[in-house]
Amino acid sequence: MADHRNVKGNATNAKASGSATNSYTINLENFSKRLKMMYSHWSEFKNELWGGSEVLGSNSSTIGGSAKEIHFLCSQKKVSLLEVVKKSAKDAAGLEVIMHVKARNDDGTALMDEIFKAVRRESRLDGHDSPIFGHIARETPEGNLLEMWDEKLKNANFQLTDVTNGFSDLFAVKDASEITNMKKAAYLTSSVMKFFVVPKLEKIIDEEKKVTHSSLMDDTEKVILEPARIKVKLKADNVDICYPPIFQSGGVFDLKPSASSNDDSLFYDSTSVIVCAIGSRYNSYCSNVARTFLIDANPVQSKSYEVLLKAHDAAIAALKPGNKAADVYLAAVSVVENEAPELVPNLTKSAGTGIGLEFRESSLSLNGKNDRILKTGMIFNVSLGFQNVQTETKNPKTQKFSVLLADTVIIGENAPEVVTSTSSKAVKDVAYSFNEDGEEEEPLKAKSMPNVAEKLSSKATLRSVNHEVSKEELRRQHQAALARRKNEETARRLAGGGSEGTNHGPVKPSGELIAYKNVNSLPHLRDFMIQVDQKNEAILLPIYGKMVPFHIATVKSVSSQQDTSRTCYIRIMFNVPGAPFAQHDPNLQKNHDSIYVKEVSFHSKDPRHISEVVQLIKTLRRQVSSRESEKAERATLVTQEKLQVAGAKFKPIRLSDLWIRPVFGGRGRKLSGTLEAHTNGFRYATSRPDERVDIMFGNIKHAFFQPAEKEMITRALPSAPPHNGGKRSAYDPDEIEEEQRERDRKNKINLDFQNFVNRVNDLWGQPQFKSFDLEFDQPLRELGFHGVPHKSSAFIVPTSSCLVELIETPFVVITLSEIEIVNLERVGLGQKNFDMTIVFKDFKRDVMRIDSIPTSSLDGIKEWLDTTDLKYYESRLNLNWRQILKTITDDPEQFIEDGGWEFLNLEASDSDSDNSQESDQGYEPSDVQSESASDEEEDDSESLVESEDDEEDDSDENSEEEEGKTWEELEREASNADREKGNESDSEEDRKRRKMKAFGKSRPPERRPGGSLPKKARFR
Repeated sequence: MADHRNVKGNATNAKASGSATNSYTINLENFSKRLKMMYSHWSEFKNELWGGSEVLGSNSSTIGGSAKEIHFLCSQKKVSLLEVVKKSAKDAAGLEVIMHVKARNDDGTALMDEIFKAVRRESRLDGHDSPIFGHIARETPEGNLLEMWDEKLKNANFQLTDVTNGFSDLFAVKDASEITNMKKAAYLTSSVMKFFVVPKLEKIIDEEKKVTHSSLMDDTEKVILEPARIKVKLKADNVDICYPPIFQSGGVFDLKPSASSNDDSLFYDSTSVIVCAIGSRYNSYCSNVARTFLIDANPVQSKSYEVLLKAHDAAIAALKPGNKAADVYLAAVSVVENEAPELVPNLTKSAGTGIGLEFRESSLSLNGKNDRILKTGMIFNVSLGFQNVQTETKNPKTQKFSVLLADTVIIGENAPEVVTSTSSKAVKDVAYSFNEDGEEEEPLKAKSMPNVAEKLSSKATLRSVNHEVSKEELRRQHQAALARRKNEETARRLAGGGSEGTNHGPVKPSGELIAYKNVNSLPHLRDFMIQVDQKNEAILLPIYGKMVPFHIATVKSVSSQQDTSRTCYIRIMFNVPGAPFAQHDPNLQKNHDSIYVKEVSFHSKDPRHISEVVQLIKTLRRQVSSRESEKAERATLVTQEKLQVAGAKFKPIRLSDLWIRPVFGGRGRKLSGTLEAHTNGFRYATSRPDERVDIMFGNIKHAFFQPAEKEMITRALPSAPPHNGGKRSAYDPDEIEEEQRERDRKNKINLDFQNFVNRVNDLWGQPQFKSFDLEFDQPLRELGFHGVPHKSSAFIVPTSSCLVELIETPFVVITLSEIEIVNLERVGLGQKNFDMTIVFKDFKRDVMRIDSIPTSSLDGIKEWLDTTDLKYYESRLNLNWRQILKTITDDPEQFIEDGGWEFLNLEASDSDSDNSQESDQGYEPSDVQSESASDEEEDDSESLVESEDDEEDDSDENSEEEEGKTWEELEREASNADREKGNESDSEEDRKRRKMKAFGKSRPPERRPGGSLPKKARFR
């Protein structure tokens, strides 16, 4: 022992060497103060709290201590760190520190025996044969060395006593440095709750995303470990979590500290409850906060939370010096008994525990039986809740709920201090109202009636005019209810800060705009004229004898012109806050009180220099804009998991002979490939190794299966020309056989695709894919309509969740849940086509236009929009939606005050204009519209592309009117029947009719006297 007692080296050098080899250092001031405090407390309360112990030992690190010596059993590396405490222990408490260095291959038993001998020797000096050894009974040894120490201690013939109460009382009152660490930990915890968790939950609910509790846990843990992400200025090296963040919802709740987040999706339907708990450490000191969020709470849930809030406040108020720990819990119970006695059985069994270096200081539990006296400087985690409260709701997941509140509280001399109060627990901040069914419930019930009536009336031969009026009236009532609901939705979203700004104009730069760090960084220019600094992305303008730099991102536009005297002018416009269509740049918003330069103009006699400057500025501006656009696009990319290729047990689902669209680039013949469904995604590959695409199931938003009917995209194969010089008879048996083969081929392809889709749907039905909520959606062709979504006419088809066009490129996929409203434009008398404008909930997104929709499809589109609960409006003209959305986002309050979207409701003004004699003067209505009038209106139409069905509409409008169904309805029924039959019903008459169309639609070919058809005219 003498060898270990006389380790060479002074304290300063030992600290330096320890710092060089370890990342830890010892605060000698705190060590001396706390060592002196522990020995003083041990001496004062030796029999009351320390069990009369003469020696103290610890299992967490092999330490033994008596009234005269401290023994350490550890490796050489730790000895070099602990060397510095020798002098401090001697000066503070007159103790001698003895080091027992364990070799690498030594189990330490011999050194332990030396420590036990020293304990017995000190005990005999005090007149005791069997020493009383104090240890922490519930401390679990970790590692071989500590397990060996624990075993030898139990067999050492000592009187063992538990000193947990002594250490608990010693560390219960925190000093100033400990309180500072606790406050920093509490600030981090409450900031994460307020600035990350709450906005994250609001965004998930607002956008109706599917996110699991475990993924929320992972995201929150990352934010705790990186405080800079929420602008909390604490060193990440000093930060850690107390426990993995807890998120619970959907009727499955556990309010114990040992609870964990499961893999279920966050449930936020009406009357749902979400419980969140977060704990973080700073310099090893803990803090905790828990909040409960209510979604469209019913009276039982609201009352439960309000009572819990009062009980929680009462428990905190009872944390006063001199009170017993039991008084805190009894104060909470008293509130519950007075406000809601039926909830007493659901109340948690304690109001929390002490908190510090340990998350739970069990001896300071705030239950109804603890008589410990509270003291100034004690810190508690006050946690209170109601577990598994029953309520009557329609959804089984909300029939049982729990509510929880927790805060970190410091007992002060006059009043308790809630150090996690940054995160509000007030009802107005945790209760969210998204209820959209309350006042609309009756109209929705009335709406379901016409669906039944519609099915019955479809079987009748004639249509009742009165029935049609009532059906239109019910649709109008439902649309009025949707308008009220939509305006409330929009008001909530705009008030919450969503959908602000538009995406027009240049891409805003990322980060702060800095062209030059200081004046010395400016380039030395010889010529006093406009210069473009490509390297620093700036332009330098001569203003009042100085070259003033402007970052290129501040330039809005640049132009030049030349007058008759050959003087050139250059005009530079800058982005300034408040300008129409100005980008929402944080750099502009940050300095909104500053004075901005809106534009500058220069003139020059050198047109060549002006032209070069304009070109350089435009080129640099394009480069910066392109770079920032690429950055913004890359920021949206997600890291895709690796495809898990199916093994021998699970054979992949395969579909062969396919082409992907768009096709792979490069030269050479395009090859067909194979689509395979593996364990966690699809793989499309050809025989070329570089032509491969992996699509993970988790990245799929929508999946569609559209069977081929009249359209089928195939590769054209070369065929031999016919022997008769290219002409084929309509009755050629080879042609009939070819058509039959084509039908069989189409049916086989549809069957192969259908089998693949069915097998993949079965795969997606397995439990591991339930959270993705994937299923192939099939377009409803009978609800489809022709229109021009881009540059060419296409057949657009609704599905259960989308509006799609999957044949022509670029494809169209519009998610119905993302649609705010639909505006039907150019709807009026005499119009053969109309346009559809789709406005999205995200006002930063451009509207989607579908032009040149035949008027015959108007009623069907209205009915489809109404049944899918989409609010639509009608207007006579096309609207400038960019300006409309800009006006809404600039002043949302005025938009709501003016009635929201009701400015699009032109029914009242339309009825006034119809009854006005001035507007209709000189107009005589006619049942039959002339072809010339139709042509004039067609020329005046604002649509981009005309549909091929317009010619058929002309012939229909010239037909006589019949009672019962209109010509539009009869034509729609006939076209639907043709679609169902396809080409399989082609008969000889059909082929003749198609042949006659070459000579004129709806006009039979003229017969010559000889009975032959007229010859085709030849054009030179």
